[in-house]
Amino acid sequence: MNFSIHQASHIGNRKYNQDRAAYAYSSDALLLVLADGMGGHLHGEVAADLIVGTFVESFEREAQPRIADPAEFVAGAMRHAHERILRIAHDKALGGFPGSTGVAALIQDGEVYWGHAGDSRLYLLRDGAVLARTRDHSMVQQWSDWGMITAEEARVHPQRNQITNCLGGVEDMFYMEPGKPVALQSGDVLLLGSDGLWGPFDDQELVEAFAANPVADVLDNLIVRALERGIGHSDNVTGIAVRWGEGEAAHDTDKPVCHILDIS
Repeated sequence: MNFSIHQASHIGNRKYNQDRAAYAYSSDALLLVLADGMGGHLHGEVAADLIVGTFVESFEREAQPRIADPAEFVAGAMRHAHERILRIAHDKALGGFPGSTGVAALIQDGEVYWGHAGDSRLYLLRDGAVLARTRDHSMVQQWSDWGMITAEEARVHPQRNQITNCLGGVEDMFYMEPGKPVALQSGDVLLLGSDGLWGPFDDQELVEAFAANPVADVLDNLIVRALERGIGHSDNVTGIAVRWGEGEAAHDTDKPVCHILDIS
């Protein structure tokens, strides 16, 4: 497989960084996963750690080198992560369920499969446009869908961070929304981001940022710009960016390779 990839995070103006991210690949498959622990819930970073850890562990176990059923892999790992969060809250008597949003993508045979819960997003960018994007699980998104507010009003709405779905959090709250698999083309960009990353930008700004420059430079610059736009009140800002296809680095390996982002 040929791709370039970069992941990065910044604590912003928060006391703790509860975002988590990782990617892993075999000779035939590439996994991306990002989680945003919920600061209003006890131990949000625990939930985010469990999401990323569950996906990486599942990939290491199942990518030999192919994933038998990519769509079921994403859905199954998401369900398992949710169950692990609930179980650890009970076993360790945390006094409540930690919560986290989550988004994950798996590329195999040139197709990308994904699923999400909450408002951490996936963007698929192609030819100067957003080809696909996850839909936030929030009341503000619902109001926008109903035509009660505009997309721009939704982007800056004071209640935009109040989500209606997450892993953990509340036992019967979780569901995973799958994306329809898409065949990738050379030059396509996948971006996974916490709301601290995508929130300060409209879709066109993200498209233009990735138009030509290396994904590492673009993602690092977007994080800097997000911090500048949210100066004094910035959330944690985290993303993973991939450019797919010819002209990118080849990644061949005899066994799965995993990179969990160091959050320090």
